[in-house]
This record gives sequence, structure tokens and C-alpha cells, in this order.
Amino acid sequence: MIPNTNYKNLKDSYLFYHIAQKTKAYLEQHPGAYLYRMGIGDVSLPLCDAVIQALHKAVDDQAVKASFHGYMPECGDPELRRTIAGYYKKRNADLSPEEVFISSGASDELGDILDLFGRDKKVMIMEPAYPAYVDANIIAGNTIIHIPSGEAEGFVPQPGERDRADVIYICSPNNPTGAVFSRVRLKQWVDYANRTDAVLLFDAAYEAFIEDEDIPHSIFEIEGAKTCAIEICSLSKTAGFTGTRLGYTVIPRELERNGMRLNEMWIRNRTTKTNGVSYIIQKGGAAVFTEEGQKQVRERIQVYKKNAKVLMEALDRLGIWYCGGKNAPYIWMRCPGGMGSWEFFDYLLQEIQVVGTPGEGFGACGEGYFRFSTFGSPEDTKEAAERLVKLLG
Repeated sequence: MIPNTNYKNLKDSYLFYHIAQKTKAYLEQHPGAYLYRMGIGDVSLPLCDAVIQALHKAVDDQAVKASFHGYMPECGDPELRRTIAGYYKKRNADLSPEEVFISSGASDELGDILDLFGRDKKVMIMEPAYPAYVDANIIAGNTIIHIPSGEAEGFVPQPGERDRADVIYICSPNNPTGAVFSRVRLKQWVDYANRTDAVLLFDAAYEAFIEDEDIPHSIFEIEGAKTCAIEICSLSKTAGFTGTRLGYTVIPRELERNGMRLNEMWIRNRTTKTNGVSYIIQKGGAAVFTEEGQKQVRERIQVYKKNAKVLMEALDRLGIWYCGGKNAPYIWMRCPGGMGSWEFFDYLLQEIQVVGTPGEGFGACGEGYFRFSTFGSPEDTKEAAERLVKLLG
């Protein structure tokens, strides 16, 4: 049937569009007002020098016949695939380059990857959840099994005797809660997926923010994951590629369902549906994994982590419950005084000009909670924290 009537099942407005509309209305009513934006998870620091130099060189390459590059391999530059496989090996995740696929970013890939599973599937999504997980599956016509989580389990649910699913989403460190899955908890989900023939979609977009040594950066650090998991990662938050767009997806050769290898299927998908990521962007991405690139990227991540400490210290002073911040660029707090999440959003906007993200936008069990992003400037974060303490203290 044309059109795809599943679009009718989507909510009226996307979460961040609704936030943008509210802030726009506020600024129209208060010309010249300055907003402290800690809502959308966009970075505020520029690309590091190593990446910029690599991008400039790649541009110059395209100006010379001998070094010009046209179409790139659909699955990614072979050297970059080898480099990323080496990056995983440092985490004791032994992958071959042929299991790494270069993409234009995690958001694109999280939608495209549904091609591997066909239609009318049961998909398990742990909530609170990144809204695109839900929306992409509604558009695809899949049935969503919502798995709630809460404070009692630190917003890290464990498998139980629930409806079985074909696909299970796990995001760690989590967006929006900032919670991280321990090695033990991830092993539980890997065993569950292998036992039930489900496929885990592991979103590792924020792995670079993990500082606790015992927290896995990759699902493939867990024994048994190669037969049940796909990992999707991005350089957006790791290296500031939100406006540059580059990511990678890992599909092990051992991952099979009904006699079909998903790695081979994805090769066929990419060679059918894409012409690959541009030469220039892939060269910039490769610079992230050099020794100098890693050093510079870590320096930028530390700026965001210091922002997190400033916000956490403010919430500690106020005695407000929260999780995240330490191993993730998001802080998930309980709204004070029993406020609803949109009510708290409006309160902060009107009283102290601070913009965050209402928890309700991430699912029903996000109601009563609020997300702060730590990607703003240190100056804005410090001022916002001080205003928060003054308002709620």
C-alpha cells in the first residue's frame, strides 16, 4: 500500500523539534535573552588538529590526478577497517577488518540495519530510550515490546521471563540515563539472546566516555557475543563528528540466523544501497585513531567530563537523585518536588533560562525525570549549575 501508513502511528512531533519550538517561542517573547542549552546532545568543541590536517590533505589529494579518489569501497576503506579492528583488539575484542563496516554515522545505521531483519518483527526496547529506536521500528511496521526500567535497578534492566523478541536494543553508556551495563549484566543479555535466537543491537556511541576499568566498551568483550550481536558506533561524540558524519558497524561472521550469515547480507545491502562514505571524511576519521588523534580526542572528552562534574556537584548540593555523568556525557535526574518532566522543563526555561530534555520524551517511564547534556561550553555549564542551585536550593 502506498503510502506507508505506519507513519500515522508516530507521535505528532519529534522530542527535540518540540523543545526547539518551545525555546523559539520563549526567545520571541524575550528578545535578547540568552539560553543555557544543555538539552540536545550536540558537541561544542571543534574537530581536533590531527583530524583537520587529515581533512585538508584529503582535499588536496582530490585536486591532483595521481591522488584523486572517486567512489570508495561500499563497506569502507580497507585501511580504516583494519585500523578500527586494531582499536577493538586493545579491548580484547578480536575482530577481523571484514567484520567492520564504515558508515555515515550511528543514527543512519540504526535505521538502515533493520533491513537485515525483514518486516513484522518483535523488537525489545529498554526504556527510557533514544526516540529514534522506537520511531524507526514504527515506520518499519515492527511490534515493539517496551521494557521499563527505573531507579531500583539503576535504569539497567535484566532479562526475565518476558515476551521473546527477534531484536533487542541495548545502549551503554545509555542515552538518556547515562547508566552503564556491567560485564555481568551484559553477559546475562548475551546468554539470553543466544538462548532465544534474538539479535542484540548494541549502541556504543558513547564508549569513549567510560572511565571505570571494569565497564565494557564493546559488547564483543563479552564471551558469546559474536553469535548474537551487532555493534553500532560513531565518532560524533567521541571526536566531534556531529557535523562531519562518520561511524562504524561491527557484524561478526559467526552471526547467523536461519542459515544466513548477517555479515554477508550486510555486504550485499551496502553494495546495493550505498556508494560508500567519502574519501575525505574517511581520511579524517582515520586520524582519530592515530596516537596524536587519540591524545587530542581524550583532551576534548575531558572538557565534557569536567562539565559533568560541575553539574553532579550542583545536584549533590541540592540532594537530588541522579545517575550518569561519570561514564557518560548525560546526567539523568529526578525532577524535584514531584514535578512532571515537561513542567520542570518550562520551569527552568522561564525562571533561569536553562534548557534540558524532559524525560517523558524518552518513554513513559521517563516521566518525572530530566536529562542534562554535558556537551555545552564550560562557562555556560558553570553558570547553569549556579542558577540551578540558586533556584532549587
